[in-house]
Amino acid sequence: MNETIAEAVKKLFDQDVEVVMTRPDPQFGDWATNVALQLAKPLGRSPREIAEELASELRRIEDFAEVTVAGPGFINIRLNGTALLAAIREEPMATRKEQTIVIETNNPNPFKAMHIGHAFNAILGDTIANLLAVSGAHVHRVSYHGDVGLHVGKSMYSLLRYADGDFSRIEAIPEDERNTFMSKMYAEGSRAYKGDEAAKAEIQDLAEQSFEPKSALYIQIYDLCKAWSFEQIDRTVARLGNVPTERRFLESDADYRGVLTVQKHVPDVFQESDGALIFKGSEHGAFDNAFVSSNGRGLYAARDLGLMQLKDEQYHPDHSYIVTAEEQRDYFKGVIAAAELVWPDKKGVTVNISTGTVKLSTGKMSSRDGDVIEIAWLFDQFGEAIVGRGGEPTDAIVAGALRYQFLKVKIGSDVVFDIGEAVSLTGNTGSYLQYAHARARSILDKVTAQVQPLTEVKGEDRTLVRKLGEYHEVVDQASKLLEPHHICNYLFELAQEFNRYYEKNQVVGSDQEAHRAGLVMTYADTLKAGLAILGIHAPERM
Repeated sequence: MNETIAEAVKKLFDQDVEVVMTRPDPQFGDWATNVALQLAKPLGRSPREIAEELASELRRIEDFAEVTVAGPGFINIRLNGTALLAAIREEPMATRKEQTIVIETNNPNPFKAMHIGHAFNAILGDTIANLLAVSGAHVHRVSYHGDVGLHVGKSMYSLLRYADGDFSRIEAIPEDERNTFMSKMYAEGSRAYKGDEAAKAEIQDLAEQSFEPKSALYIQIYDLCKAWSFEQIDRTVARLGNVPTERRFLESDADYRGVLTVQKHVPDVFQESDGALIFKGSEHGAFDNAFVSSNGRGLYAARDLGLMQLKDEQYHPDHSYIVTAEEQRDYFKGVIAAAELVWPDKKGVTVNISTGTVKLSTGKMSSRDGDVIEIAWLFDQFGEAIVGRGGEPTDAIVAGALRYQFLKVKIGSDVVFDIGEAVSLTGNTGSYLQYAHARARSILDKVTAQVQPLTEVKGEDRTLVRKLGEYHEVVDQASKLLEPHHICNYLFELAQEFNRYYEKNQVVGSDQEAHRAGLVMTYADTLKAGLAILGIHAPERM
C-alpha cells in the first residue's frame, strides 16, 4: 500500500516521500493518507489540488474500489473485496529474522515464595518472548535466580532455628505446606534483621555462608530448601501458562566472573572507595553503586556482569532482554552503562524492560519483608471468582484471566485490578475473549453445511472482514515495539465487531450458512492466534 502510493507520487510529481497510512473510521474508507499535505510545500501547490490529482491516478489501481479526497487534502481509500481478503491472509513480518535473542522469562529468588510481582514479570517476559519469536528471531528463554546473598541469610536464620539441630524437622514439612513455610521463614528472618542487631550480625554471617557453608546442617537445609524452591517455581510458572525455560542461571555461577571483570577494570571503569569497587553511575544517568564490597565479595551488580558473560558464552545473542520492576530501572541503567564501557563491542545488546507496579485492594506487593500476596493465593481467589460466575476454574482459564489483566496495560504503567472484574464475561478481560472463542466454535459445531473458505466479501461482511485484515498489522506493531497491549486491544475490538455482525446476521440455518460459517471460522482462528501470542489458551467450550 505505502509503496504503491509512493510510486504514484514519484510518477506524478518526481518526489520521493515516506507515505504514512492510517486507519480512518470505516465510513470514510479502509485507509487514509496525508501525503498531499506533505507535498504542498516542496511543490508550492495547494494540498487539495495535489490530492485530487493523486486520487485520480490511484483510481487506476485495481485493488482500490474507491478513492476520495476530504478536507484540506486527505485521501481516503476503500479496498475491494479481493484486497480485503488478501489482507487477512498476510503474515506478520519477520523483522528479526536470523537474530539470536536471550530473554529472562522468570527470575524469582529461591528461599521465599513467589508473589504477584513475580507473576507479572514472568508473564510479561514470556509474552515478549512470543512476540520476538513471531518476528522471526531465534529466542532462548532462560531464568536467573539469586541462590546466594542476604535473602538466603534471612531464610537460613529462621530455618536453622526451626530445625534446632535436627534436619528431619525440615524434611517433615508436607509438600503442600512448603511454599507457605518458606514464606514464613523468610518473613521471620526479615523481621529479625530489621529489629535485632545481634540477629542482623548472625544473618550477615549466614548470608556469607551461602557462598562458603561452615556446617553440614547448613548444607543439608540449604540444598533441600533450594530444591523445594525451584520445584515450586517450575510448577507455578507452568500454571501461569509460560513456555518452559531452556536454561537456569544462578548468581553463584555468575559471581566469580563478575568480580574478576570488575577487578580487571580498575580504575578505567570502576574506582576504589573505602576498599569497595564502585561505578560512578551518576555520570551515566543512574546512581553510584558498589559492585564489589570492601571485603572482596561480589554484589548484585558484579553478578549481573557475570551473567552477561555466561549468556554470551552460551548463546552469543544479538540482544538480551531483562524484565524487571520499575524500582530497578536506575540500577540496570548503571549496570548496563558499566557493561558497555567494559565491553564496547556489546553496546546495545542488554536491554532492561521496566514494568509498572502491581496493585490489588491491599496495595503494592513487596518481597523484601515477606509481606506478600503469594501466587497460589491469587490462583485460589481467581478460581473462586470464576466459580461465582458459574465457570469451571481450570488452570488454563485462571491463567487466561490473570495474564490478560497484566498484558492489556501498556508496559511501564501500573496494573490495578479487581479480581471479580478480571474474570467477567462482559468486559475487556481474558475470560471474555476465551468465552468469545468458545462461543464461535460452538456456532461452528451447529453448522450443517460444508464450511467454505472465504472467497468473497458481501456487503454485511465488510466491517468484520476489514477488522480481521488488521491482525497482521497489529502483530507487527506489537512485535516491533514489544508491547503486548496492542494485541489485547485489537482482540477485544475484534470480538465486539463480531458480536455486532452476529446480532444482525444469522449463521446457522440461513441461506448463507456455508459462507458465514467460513467467516466465523476465520474469526475464531484469528482470536486463537492472537491469544496464543499472549500465552492464553483458547478453549473449545466454557
